[in-house]
Amino acid sequence: MSEQEFTNISMGVCLTILMAFMGFIIWDLGKKSGAGRFGTAMLFLVLGVGVFGFLIKDVMIEVLAR
Repeated sequence: MSEQEFTNISMGVCLTILMAFMGFIIWDLGKKSGAGRFGTAMLFLVLGVGVFGFLIKDVMIEVLAR
């Protein structure tokens, strides 16, 4: 396994874990603040857009690089 292959695999794994942890943080924030269902959904929507933007950026780079 080359260094580049290891880097690509570890980035995928670590970013997945980080995004899952961020989801837990958003859920915990909604729960502790008493935001209710709608407020928690808005937290996930608004704060989750950054995560999805990061994913979309990576997908676009891969598609356009071909």
